[in-house]
Amino acid sequence: MNRKKTFFGFGLGAIQSGLMLLEATKSGNFDRLVIAEINEKLVSEVRHEGNSIIVNIATDSKIEKFHIKNIEVYNPLNAEDVKKIKAAIRCADEMATAVPSIDFYTKGENSIVSLLAENINPARQQILYAAENNNYAAEILYKQIQQIAGSEKLVNFQPLNTVIGKMSGIIQNKETIERLDLSTITRESSYAVLVEAFNSIIVSKITLPGFTRGIDVFVEKENLLPFEEAKLFGHNAVHSMLGFLADMKSYNYMDEIKNDQMLWAYGETAFKKESGAFLVKKYQHLGDSLFTERGFAAYGEDLLQRMTNPFLRDEVQRICRDPLRKLGYGDRLIGTIREALKQKVQANTIAKGVLGGICFLIKNRQEKGIPLPEDISCLSKNRVRDILISIWEKAEDDGLKDMVLSLIMAQYDEFMEQFHFAGKGSG
Repeated sequence: MNRKKTFFGFGLGAIQSGLMLLEATKSGNFDRLVIAEINEKLVSEVRHEGNSIIVNIATDSKIEKFHIKNIEVYNPLNAEDVKKIKAAIRCADEMATAVPSIDFYTKGENSIVSLLAENINPARQQILYAAENNNYAAEILYKQIQQIAGSEKLVNFQPLNTVIGKMSGIIQNKETIERLDLSTITRESSYAVLVEAFNSIIVSKITLPGFTRGIDVFVEKENLLPFEEAKLFGHNAVHSMLGFLADMKSYNYMDEIKNDQMLWAYGETAFKKESGAFLVKKYQHLGDSLFTERGFAAYGEDLLQRMTNPFLRDEVQRICRDPLRKLGYGDRLIGTIREALKQKVQANTIAKGVLGGICFLIKNRQEKGIPLPEDISCLSKNRVRDILISIWEKAEDDGLKDMVLSLIMAQYDEFMEQFHFAGKGSG
């Protein structure tokens, strides 16, 4: 690469710091790293640390600490900083949004959209990795910018969708930080960034003529949809299923699954005979090695090892959070069952994960308006049906709801027996 590049990122969370900044630094292709961050405390802490942060990386044998230096960090709520943010965007080569959701694109006076619309440089080829968990994040962002800036200004700008199957998190628990010997993001900070070493991230194919990425470890694909489905219906679905079932066993950390033959077997079955089986049927015509029996089995085995990495020390409660969304008709668990049925595949172990999710709802009782029994021992097939119908109330009927419910009900008795509620509520 002839000249060094400039990287610009919105947000300084786990993905921005533990993936984008990390890989930009490792590549050696950037001589400037710039971040826009609205948390003034964090901005101050990074500056006090000499414009540097530390990221903890969980390998399969230890935790490594990576020092990312020479980061310019500016607050878009500060008038003087905004001038520097605008100038940095104009000269950026590669950018990344890594904010909680696409809803944040337009939030605030100096929003991501407004800053980009004003300062994208039509005389310079610029790409942007949209790292939010939305299959159409890049298209949504482009349209929002286009409405303000017009099409001509965006002639050399291309936002890219991403499939980020990297496990990462912000660790705030002091005991966990001390037990794992993690370094906080700065010495003044109270939390640590912990990410896995995995970096095989899939991004949209770049169409800007002659553009060469500085973050060169990412993999470009013409059509991201099959890989997005592999992540949602493979990675995310099995992860959530195992999380809910691990909670049923009262496990605290996902690595405890390594010593549970039944749950480990469930993970293998879900990848090979359920998610993998229907995804291979659906996408084997692409000729991609992932969508073969051997390829998806290897993908699943790798993920199981990564999900249960003791150095990642992933908390079961983190995997189970937001259960109502994860039990939604269009989300990972039910979505997998529905898509599998379309390919004549029965996702029985994923169905057990749905039942585990319902039990998690009952135990935590955080959801209002859902007809939850007082205790798991009071659960019944009819109540499971009522709970799911209530959760799916606003979902469009694709003609599969009855089949999905029947498949879940068929797993009920075995599930209750395996998790020591045998004979409870079979009616």
